[in-house]
Amino acid sequence: MHEMRKNKDAPVDVMGCNKLQDDDADPKVRRYQVLISLMLSSQTKDQVTSAAMMKLRTHGLSVPSILQTSDKKLGDLIYPVGFWKLPGVGPKMAHIVMDVAWGELTGIGVDTHVHRICNRLKWVQKPTKQPEDTRKAVEKWLPRDKWREINVLMVGFGQQVCLPVGQDATNA
Repeated sequence: MHEMRKNKDAPVDVMGCNKLQDDDADPKVRRYQVLISLMLSSQTKDQVTSAAMMKLRTHGLSVPSILQTSDKKLGDLIYPVGFWKLPGVGPKMAHIVMDVAWGELTGIGVDTHVHRICNRLKWVQKPTKQPEDTRKAVEKWLPRDKWREINVLMVGFGQQVCLPVGQDATNA
């Protein structure tokens, strides 16, 4: 997988949540931006999330600025992101934001790509139905020093090689 991803040219490599925040911003603002990018990324292509984040950053992406912005304006800024009204932050987002925003490794961020690939490669003892079950199964055997890299590595692999239909990771 590392060899197939050596060019690091998948959308996640240039537009993932670790690339969309303002690195020069105050640490609290930067962490907030990481969280927002993750929340917008749910079921959304990286290109769409990136465009929405750039519009938000231009508008002013900080808690005070967003609190002063109407829902209508926010909707316009992040359009065409479609899932922004969904509530909450789940385990995947929580683990990724803790890693990217705080530098604390609390677990593997398992999204649809990681879940699919881990099951196809049989990295889980028995097939899992939910990403959280996949995370727990993979964390049991994958060395902790590999957890930080596995999400971006596998998301990129899933974006370019092991697609939801068609190419199978076991035959790539």
